Amino acid sequence: MTAGQTPCGCGCGSRHRAIDIHAHYFPQSYLDAAAGAGAEVFEFHGHPAVKVGPLFTGPIAPRFIDLDMRLADMEKSGVEKQVLSLTQPMVYWADEQTADRLAQTFNDALAAAHEHAPEKLFGFATLAMQHPERAIAEARRVAGIPGIKGVYLGTAINDDDLGDKKFWPVYAVLEELGLPIFLHPLKVLGMSDRLSKYFLSNLLGNPFDTAVAAAHLIFSGVLDAFPKLEVALPHGGGALPFLLGRISHGWSVRPECVHLETDPRQYAGRFFYDTITHDAQSLAFLVEQVGSDRIMLGSDYCFDMGLEQPRTPVEKLATLGDDDKARILNGNAANLLRL
Repeated sequence: MTAGQTPCGCGCGSRHRAIDIHAHYFPQSYLDAAAGAGAEVFEFHGHPAVKVGPLFTGPIAPRFIDLDMRLADMEKSGVEKQVLSLTQPMVYWADEQTADRLAQTFNDALAAAHEHAPEKLFGFATLAMQHPERAIAEARRVAGIPGIKGVYLGTAINDDDLGDKKFWPVYAVLEELGLPIFLHPLKVLGMSDRLSKYFLSNLLGNPFDTAVAAAHLIFSGVLDAFPKLEVALPHGGGALPFLLGRISHGWSVRPECVHLETDPRQYAGRFFYDTITHDAQSLAFLVEQVGSDRIMLGSDYCFDMGLEQPRTPVEKLATLGDDDKARILNGNAANLLRL
């Protein structure tokens, strides 16, 4: 260890290393395959961009693609390990064979990234969930690939909610394989109408859609049917933590909710959450609601809505003790993902 450095490697003064579980990756092989499959891949503000229907990546900076630039950024921010994931437009827009091929292309790129930096880069696989049999086959394939630590799903699969019975066979296999699910908003509620201005599709749509997805997993019975299935919610759980009281009250008085035997508030502890709240009080509230043992570090690398220094909100939160910080920065992710 060089002078001035601490175990995290960046000289920030922390004794804790960090594992970033929310970091996006666009390998060139996926971009090429998406273009060949009919997605619009074009130059936007000097960088490639991808558009499929309403889903638009915006400019994909070189840091999204170049692994060595990513590793350098990790060193600067004190992140020891990163788990890479694909975000919009994912693969749900494509036909069955194309979606499966795109998923395999991305997942193979994850394997290559892990081989490039086996102690630092890991991956969440993408599945063609709109075709459950294909998703199951790919889940079984990636479970044997070094570096794959879970799967990444949208908060909805095209227009189908995650509680839809067609997806239950996939959940059964993911539970069997011990592959956690990490969710991310894609085609969010209202993005084409009331949330189409002012970037509200992201500012409001993303957290709302996460809460909707979590509610469907609760009320549909998915979490009861698959008690060992682990699910992580992005952006601090979106609107869910703040709405637990309202959801719980609705369960106690509304006939639409009486089929659920347990207060939905209790299911909050079944989810994991990342730290991307952009507000110290919100992060403190999340810890109060679900506990430090359910929260993991996230950066949203490297979008402008992410955090260039993802450790800082955790390190500076006065209400967190040293053990809590250690759990959030690395312990919870290390245990869940066997890192």
